[in-house]
Amino acid sequence: MTEREARIAFNMIPTVGAVTLARLMRETHGSAAAAYEFYPEKKDWEGKEPAWEREIEQAAQQHVRLVTDLDADYPPQLREIASPPLVLYVVGDVSVLSKPGVSLVGTRKATAYGRETAKSFAAGLARAGWAVFSGLALGIDAAAHEGALAGGGVTAGVLGGALDMFYPEANRALARRIVENGGCVVSEFPFGRRPDAQTFPQRNRIVSGLARGVVAVECPLRSGTLVTCLRANEQGRAVMAVPGRIDWPSSAGCLNLIREGARMVTCVDDVIEELTPIAQKKVATSAPLPSGKHPVATSATGRAVAPRPPKPPQPALPEVKLSIEEALVLRQVPAAGATLDAVARAAQLPVAKTNALLVALRLKGRVRFLPGNRVASR
Repeated sequence: MTEREARIAFNMIPTVGAVTLARLMRETHGSAAAAYEFYPEKKDWEGKEPAWEREIEQAAQQHVRLVTDLDADYPPQLREIASPPLVLYVVGDVSVLSKPGVSLVGTRKATAYGRETAKSFAAGLARAGWAVFSGLALGIDAAAHEGALAGGGVTAGVLGGALDMFYPEANRALARRIVENGGCVVSEFPFGRRPDAQTFPQRNRIVSGLARGVVAVECPLRSGTLVTCLRANEQGRAVMAVPGRIDWPSSAGCLNLIREGARMVTCVDDVIEELTPIAQKKVATSAPLPSGKHPVATSATGRAVAPRPPKPPQPALPEVKLSIEEALVLRQVPAAGATLDAVARAAQLPVAKTNALLVALRLKGRVRFLPGNRVASR
């Protein structure tokens, strides 16, 4: 068994992921093959010993690429997340997964407004050169893939089950069009794994992990979309949301994301601006002129106009003072973020009291609220 084959075999065991495999490899001097040899409970989803050789044969027969972290075309963005998939099953152009991209996500029960918005955003992003990622589900996901195709770009759909257990059936033709137009369909699940309540949350971390940022287009308060946004935040991805009507339950999740600190986006340019590095946003200035000289401006008629004098230096804003309790709580808030409960435990204060102090710190610009009832220091 090679190191690559060991990863394919371990991927068929539901109790082993990237974190567990890393620990097992440390115990076997960095060898996945040795870890597999000594692993005590080799059982796949059906309780059988993983038939990894047949898995590789089936992939070849169905023209499915098996991509592991040992392969050069494994998406670099996924290497960054806490628990990257051990194996990706890919139909189509695997290089799409490594392109700079945006994930558009939302409810399956989308309104006409939501579908049109997702399609418009995806088409604009595709025309601007961004890959579009989503979950190939009904509603917003399907509209995002359709929009990317309409915009002449590439898109990748991440399934919540195995490739040979395609779901939903209604989107099978869409998946075929995605592949035919230079995109791909991908899953981390071995052949035969049906989608269920466990597989979809696992899928969501890939949807967010592939992208530079995630846009929630339309979703209710209780939605898998919010799980995807939470994963995106944990992975250091930009989280954005499209506003909707305040009296639509289908927009309540997006409005809540915006309230908790997600960037509100109303057009494609907002998304691109959010994802553009700060250094690229700065307007280049000309070389400084000799001391005492100023550039000569002209009016619309061509007449010289006296240059404006330089603005006097602005006084620094006074430092906002913190109470003792605020300072205590602030020390427990990491820049990477933590849950409200975790901060309360660390500060040894009641949750209600901690929440009130965090609100005060937010007003003073010292913390920011994140999706998933989390908070981070500024």
